[in-house]
Amino acid sequence: MKKTTLLNSDLSYLISTMGHFDTLVIGDAGLPIPASTERIDLALVRGVPGAIETLRAVLSELQVEYVILASETTQNNPQFEQDVRALLPGVKVEYVSHEELKRRSADARAVVRTGECKPYANVILVAGVAF
Repeated sequence: MKKTTLLNSDLSYLISTMGHFDTLVIGDAGLPIPASTERIDLALVRGVPGAIETLRAVLSELQVEYVILASETTQNNPQFEQDVRALLPGVKVEYVSHEELKRRSADARAVVRTGECKPYANVILVAGVAF
């Protein structure tokens, strides 16, 4: 059995194949995911798993260069923004409109759908390099 934190095989494989500047989205339960974008659906019920606990697990394996949040997050879900920043101290945060975040999600390697049901609980992770 795998010893590291992340046990989901699809997600672990995806992270192991990501290159510098590839993107991975952690999305709430309502984020639209284009049919052409890989979906890793972790949602079980409302709130399970949450976006932040999913982010924490992903960060156990993914080196992040910077993140992208919807500018609306600051006003509508400040706790999510604070939690993201706390998990990624010193990592640059880029803000775009929610519509732009949805457009950029279409170009991601995958969207991880969580059970999160709080507004604007979506983050695009831009892969860095671990050297």
